[in-house]
Amino acid sequence: MTEFLDSFRRFMNALEAPGNEIPAVGVHFFRHGEELPKEVLAYAPSELTLTSCQATKQAGLGDPVLLNLENIGCVAAAISFGFVDQNQNYPLQGARIYTDLMRQQSTKNFQPPTPEDFTSGKVYACRNAGYPQFCLFGAQDTGRFQNQETAQNAVLEMAAIQPAVMQGVFLYPPDFTDFSILPEVVVLSIRPVELTRIVQAYQYRTGKRIEASMGGLRAVNSDLIVRPYLTQKINVSPYCLGARLIGRYEADRLGIGIPYSLWTTLVEGMEESKGGFPFSKYPGAIDTDDG
Repeated sequence: MTEFLDSFRRFMNALEAPGNEIPAVGVHFFRHGEELPKEVLAYAPSELTLTSCQATKQAGLGDPVLLNLENIGCVAAAISFGFVDQNQNYPLQGARIYTDLMRQQSTKNFQPPTPEDFTSGKVYACRNAGYPQFCLFGAQDTGRFQNQETAQNAVLEMAAIQPAVMQGVFLYPPDFTDFSILPEVVVLSIRPVELTRIVQAYQYRTGKRIEASMGGLRAVNSDLIVRPYLTQKINVSPYCLGARLIGRYEADRLGIGIPYSLWTTLVEGMEESKGGFPFSKYPGAIDTDDG
């Protein structure tokens, strides 16, 4: 049994809610120059692209995914993960899920946005900035921000690994045993009542508050993976536009990203504090949804 699987089982046992399901994903980055193990390379999609939220959802269901510059379906995630320079002024090659949505409602001469178009706010303030080809929802699309200046300010607050030093990010479930690997971040998809218990367990052990930094875009790649990776602090997100519409995250779920340096502390807090926080008595704590 791997260290990650053992710790996740301990976490779930300490929750004392046997019927509850919490999708969990380990995240490990590979920098340029590092050798990618063949056991990891085997999980790189080659016939399709996936957004980071799709890949994370898939990994949480038990299917590992290696994302890289060739198969990532979202330009913004490629920036967040450090696959591409945020100011690159030419588009990523090939079809990408996110930009294909733009193509479907645009003209036949559609040109995909560059990473710089995202960074400068043109994509996110497409209507006000005069780039209707970057809209997602047709003529009525307001864009994601009221104007380009607002979009630029928002982008500055989105955690990203820059310069582009990463060649891949591996997302995998706790029971992955093909290769011995420790996550650098653990991402859980939880209900609000489960977040209550996690916060209590963390505070029991540390006395520290969890301060969430959240936005309406780049939730999975930036808020739940990269921000915990860079800050070594826990972060929480209600998910974002892409996670809800493309990743299809359920309405009663939100995400929490935990740097692995704090994961053991959290697990031990869950175990040690369960007598003081009777989770099973919290209204709705026991998930009885058969669907």
